[in-house]
Amino acid sequence: MMFTGNRGCLVDDSRTLMRHHNGSLWIICVTEFRGWRHQLDQPHRWTPLFFLDDAVALAAGHRPCAFCRPDAYSSYRDALTNALALDEPIRAFEINARLNNERLRRGRGLDRGADRRLWTAAIEDLPDGTIIVGDVGEARLVHGANQWAFSFDGWRDPQPRRDGRSVEVITPPASVAALRHGFEPVVDASASP
Repeated sequence: MMFTGNRGCLVDDSRTLMRHHNGSLWIICVTEFRGWRHQLDQPHRWTPLFFLDDAVALAAGHRPCAFCRPDAYSSYRDALTNALALDEPIRAFEINARLNNERLRRGRGLDRGADRRLWTAAIEDLPDGTIIVGDVGEARLVHGANQWAFSFDGWRDPQPRRDGRSVEVITPPASVAALRHGFEPVVDASASP
């Protein structure tokens, strides 16, 4: 796993997983930074999540961290600013609010996967780094001429992209716009020909 993510404190005082997220700051961080160490399930502190690569983290609704990944954050912010045709760079809280509105329907509880907002697009219009729903319901990465099935060990089972069809998209529209306008995600090497 290349990256970790923050969705706030997800555990209670007995370190039992209690919630899907706590707050709207969902960021993608490096797994090692300045030698800092953090317990995985410390109450009253953020609970780390782990992502194979940027593509998975973006699909989960996260954006690059401005603190530990300033270059990636600036690239994402600038790409989204260009996509939205804004005169001034979009601010972090505005990115967070946009992603918050795009990733989940309103609701509560630990199992929020069913609350994921999907949207439809032509596969040929999707940039590399986008995650879609495959033919049998699996998450697939659009990358190069192929789409790759997700596994915890990396991307596998490459299949041709097959232009001319609509697909359900998991990656939120803001992140797809950033990908389309120049943000280059770090993608696990397993998604290589």
